[in-house]
Amino acid sequence: MTSLPKLPVSVLIPAKNEEANLPACLASVSRADEVFVVDSQSSDRSVEISESNGAQVVQFHFNGRWPKKKNWSLENLPFKNEWVLIVDCDERITPALWDEIAEAIKNPEFNGYYINRRVYFLGTWIRHGGKYPDWNLRLFRHQKGRYENLNTEEIRNTGDNEVHEHVVLEGKVGYLKNDMDHIDFRDLYHWLERHNRYSNWEAKIYYNLLTGMGEGGTIGANLFGDSVQRKRFLKKIWVRLPFKPFIRFVLFYFIRLGFLDGKAGYIYGRLLSQYEYQIGVKLFELRQFGGQLNVTSGQSTQPAQPSSQPDPVKTV
Repeated sequence: MTSLPKLPVSVLIPAKNEEANLPACLASVSRADEVFVVDSQSSDRSVEISESNGAQVVQFHFNGRWPKKKNWSLENLPFKNEWVLIVDCDERITPALWDEIAEAIKNPEFNGYYINRRVYFLGTWIRHGGKYPDWNLRLFRHQKGRYENLNTEEIRNTGDNEVHEHVVLEGKVGYLKNDMDHIDFRDLYHWLERHNRYSNWEAKIYYNLLTGMGEGGTIGANLFGDSVQRKRFLKKIWVRLPFKPFIRFVLFYFIRLGFLDGKAGYIYGRLLSQYEYQIGVKLFELRQFGGQLNVTSGQSTQPAQPSSQPDPVKTV
């Protein structure tokens, strides 16, 4: 059987200790003629797996400030193609989506495309509960787009990678019809560990919204904008509601029909409620103690800011 021709698309995969997910992810992007794995000093076999699958590995050293990994990569990697596709290690690009990408990048009208994502949890596609559709701007002309800065970088333990930030793009954006898959091969321990970090980030977002921090350099909040801007608008209302953990479960499981996804849907809904509670208590911690617990009146509440800069691009 003859292999399909390579497409002029550069794939960017941010990674750290992802040996369980990388083989399937890299196999799914094999139609791209260039693949970069931007690693954060993994201690597992991530680098070996990436190189054995033909990817170029670049090490990113986070300085604790902006930019984080994806924006740094967009600024510094020597992409040979105009179009870049950003794929997380637990995501898969399907053959049908690749066929659509091959045609989409020929269209001079658009500078980028939203891709819908199917999230799998405990082996089940979480189709309800508001988890689908899940649009992400992942394919774009790399000189035209950068991730927004939501002013969360001073919060500790949020990681070195943009996770919930969105791409701000110059020009017209389209929507692709075929989905990509989000399938994490790791266990629930890693899901909980990851969302413990995410809740630090979310608490700072809530804090920024409650204190009226400006939206310059972000996608903005707009009730009449695209799906991502509408979510950002609704979040401004959400952060002011009481009993959010309870409301989040009711919204997910009953109002948005999460119960139709069976046992996996119930567990996912309960975990999202727990996640919302984590965000709430960390927001309290942030507002009362500057992000630290057990702070007395004589102690500083401002964490130290590292001053080192990322190393220049280098392969390993």
